[in-house]
Amino acid sequence: MSQLDDIEQKLTKLGAPASTIVEKFIQGSGSGGQKINKTSSCVYLKHLPTGIEVKCQGERSRETNRQLAREELYRKIKSLYDKAADEKKDAREKKRRTNRPRSRNSKNRMLKGKKQNAQKKNLRRKPGVHD
Repeated sequence: MSQLDDIEQKLTKLGAPASTIVEKFIQGSGSGGQKINKTSSCVYLKHLPTGIEVKCQGERSRETNRQLAREELYRKIKSLYDKAADEKKDAREKKRRTNRPRSRNSKNRMLKGKKQNAQKKNLRRKPGVHD
């Protein structure tokens, strides 16, 4: 089994089968002279559901660039899904923490502060109104 097949399986497990990926071979750009301008060894991949695009022209070989492009696409899609899962987990944790009852010390501190504020307000009242 080749490395390209391995990465294809990983992409399929991640929910990105080959049918959801557009693959094009385009001419590269940059330094390299006439050779880079004549051959279509640059690989362009686009994952349709997420809109993630990857371009790879790191090597001279089209097959190597296909593999590198798929690995990069896999990393980007996995990162996107992991980020979404982490945000979901953080939201659950935050909800759990906010619904947790206060500790005894925390409650006592809160009540102590409220009593101090009530005393301050009592001192601000006009004398003889409620005495």
